[in-house]
Amino acid sequence: MKTVVIALGGNALLQRGAALSAENQYKSIATIAATLSQLAQRYRVAIVHGNGPQIGLLALQNLAYTDVAPYPLDILGAESQGMIGYMLQQQLAQHCPDQPISALLTRIRVDQNDPAFGDPSKFIGPIYDPSQQQALEQRYGWKMKRDGDAIRRVVPSPEPQQIQDLAAIKLLLEQRHIVICCGGGGIPQVKSADGYCGIEAVIDKDLAAAQLAEELNADHLVILTDADAVYTGWGTPQQRAIRTATPQDVAPMAVNDGSMGPKLMAVSRFVERSGKPASIGALREIDAVLEGKAGTLIHR
Repeated sequence: MKTVVIALGGNALLQRGAALSAENQYKSIATIAATLSQLAQRYRVAIVHGNGPQIGLLALQNLAYTDVAPYPLDILGAESQGMIGYMLQQQLAQHCPDQPISALLTRIRVDQNDPAFGDPSKFIGPIYDPSQQQALEQRYGWKMKRDGDAIRRVVPSPEPQQIQDLAAIKLLLEQRHIVICCGGGGIPQVKSADGYCGIEAVIDKDLAAAQLAEELNADHLVILTDADAVYTGWGTPQQRAIRTATPQDVAPMAVNDGSMGPKLMAVSRFVERSGKPASIGALREIDAVLEGKAGTLIHR
């Protein structure tokens, strides 16, 4: 049986601009659970999810209680993995009650000298009006950047180097579990004198999914988003869907632009390192995406 790694975009967990409530997240997850559970009948499935809005909310809640120092981002990342993993488990179980489903806290090694620590770029938390930027930066010491017409907090996003809990993921997949892992890009770890310790960062979940797929020797990496494909000339009369391409073809678009660029970076990296195919497409078309009949297929 083939193994597929699925990376879920943030819209699969919460619609952009929606209140960060448990109810809203359950509603979003409910719309994808049936499709993912059906996929598990034909593949070994590992699911990687984002956590940008959720970890940002946890950070805000964290600041509200001033009697203790705020918890660091690696601990909040672990908390978000448990929270989102549980919600995915609950919804998936409604569609496949006999299917074992495991949500695994997953640590990922990063380089403490990664240049990302000097240039925060990963969006987390809710969106704010640009007029609030100065007040938020002064109040919390945050770094803020534009995200479309709004602003959001940004934090360091180092490159994933190694999945530290890979053995457990492999074991669960071999036992036909749906495995929810590397949530939010994984819990970032750096080597220290005492082994490994967490660090203040949030790893890009698409790059983490590519790293996982490579280390698992997965047969296919699929990044699901709200777009049905990658487009050239987006938003112009000349826009055109890219249906199939090589990493070299999309290299000019595979940049860290906070939009489609990181997804193209991730799939290109997986294809170049493994020789296996990778796709970007819409969740509602997952079967066609896996067959190369929808979305954008990246191959050698």
